Amino acid sequence: MTAFLIQIAGAAALLLWAVRLVRTGVERAFATQLRQGLRRASDNRLLAAFSGLVSAMMLQSSTAVAMLVSNFASKGALSIAVGIAMLLGADLGSALVAQILLARPGILVPALLLVGVALFLRSEQRKLRQTGRILIGLALIFVSLDMLRTATAPIIESKGAVAVLGYLDSDLFTAFILGAIFAWVVHSSVAAILLFVTMVAQGALPPMAAMAMVLGANLGGAMIAFVLTLAADVRARRIVSANLVLRGGGALAVLLALNMNLLDPTWLGQAAAGQVMGLHLVFNLVLCLLALPFVGLIARMSERVMRDPNVQSLGRGMTALDPAALEDPPRALNCAARELLRMGEVIEKMLVAAMGLYEVWDDRVAEAIRDEDKALRQMHLDLKLYLAGMNRHKLDDSAVNGAIEASLMAANLEAAADQVARKMTDLARKLSLEGISFSKSGQQEINDFMDRIQANVQLALTVMMTRNPDDARELVAEKESIRTAEQKLQSKHLSRLREGVSESIETSAIHQETLRILKQVNTSFAMAGYPILDESGDLLSSRLSSQG
Repeated sequence: MTAFLIQIAGAAALLLWAVRLVRTGVERAFATQLRQGLRRASDNRLLAAFSGLVSAMMLQSSTAVAMLVSNFASKGALSIAVGIAMLLGADLGSALVAQILLARPGILVPALLLVGVALFLRSEQRKLRQTGRILIGLALIFVSLDMLRTATAPIIESKGAVAVLGYLDSDLFTAFILGAIFAWVVHSSVAAILLFVTMVAQGALPPMAAMAMVLGANLGGAMIAFVLTLAADVRARRIVSANLVLRGGGALAVLLALNMNLLDPTWLGQAAAGQVMGLHLVFNLVLCLLALPFVGLIARMSERVMRDPNVQSLGRGMTALDPAALEDPPRALNCAARELLRMGEVIEKMLVAAMGLYEVWDDRVAEAIRDEDKALRQMHLDLKLYLAGMNRHKLDDSAVNGAIEASLMAANLEAAADQVARKMTDLARKLSLEGISFSKSGQQEINDFMDRIQANVQLALTVMMTRNPDDARELVAEKESIRTAEQKLQSKHLSRLREGVSESIETSAIHQETLRILKQVNTSFAMAGYPILDESGDLLSSRLSSQG
């Protein structure tokens, strides 16, 4: 029995890890492209749903798409109706990818492993390395499912296990709740559904119980994004909440229909696994088709239920600097690191809010940004005084270096905040006062560049939390890439000036200065990676080492 449980748990653990491996590879290699694709689809609901579908298939997670969409909604880059359409498409995309992954690949597994490992170990280009990670993850998904099939085979011969699982077949509501809880615990509805369908294919799980658990996984999957965005802007929460009501409510309605024998699963196919997987796919397809024409009405209803609050602080909270920790230098440095992270998070929100002012000027938002800048300067001063207080105690070389590193990073973050609060808001206000706007190409270039900057800011925050050398290396490498991208965008802008594009002429100074500011903000955040690479030996005197 112990060996059986270990085999099941091991197969499930490998499945979860493999799904995460694929998602991590896609996020690291193609995060900017996914962000840009979602934002550009904001003008058309059908295109929005399709972009959500494709993004979910690439990320193997509708939750990841929900987080991207909520981020766009928070800065006003897309409407609530379009955001709901994207999540409907993402739900369908996650169902499609589960269907694809259930295929038995044969020779494909060793081929994926061979190519994936070769790319990951031999390639010096970041995207190729991450593509190798994706291929390895896909191969491991197939391996884990084969392990699961082998491990669950003995269940059919166990009378006790059959009796327990048979109870779920007679209590669909309990099976539904278990499916929702499992999807929530593993934070992946795709992994949960792959597990349930594989078990029913082996005869280890009754078909009706599996259907109830799959429907529960749909509710659990929608709950993940809902909980993760509880502290987000109300515009983001409206989208995620609407998706939770649609997906969770729809799953409950289908469960009731199954429980009352109003649905005949045999029309989905003769094989039990096909019926379960078919129900999941058809449910999300029908939900998307039925809800898509009414996303405008759903958006208006969500606005009535969740009203806009008054503009408040962009994210300050209690300080992480604990005076009692000064006598313990390692603990004090941890407090300083947490304060730096808080500073970075505030600046990220300031940056998003400032970009929103380029579209629509709002005096209240501009004032909130300036208030945050004042508060952040105070945070910087408090942090410097806190680090100075450490010097009253005997410090070893490690503590001294840590204090210097924290002080320099705080200065970089304050410089970034100043760029956002002073320069970007002034440029946005000038656009509004003069009644001018960027050309269509210019606006798209700035939005795309902002997507790259924001992705790098989020990576920098991750590096500040984890101090992971691989992430730090990617952060610093992207700094050089962004510098090159900024130069190319400046050249494109000059080309439009030579062509006599009126909007480009009117906004030339603002356009160029905005690109420079965004590059400087990125540079400030990228500095978080240098001390880590210096410690790991990945940083040469003038550039990144080519090794690693």
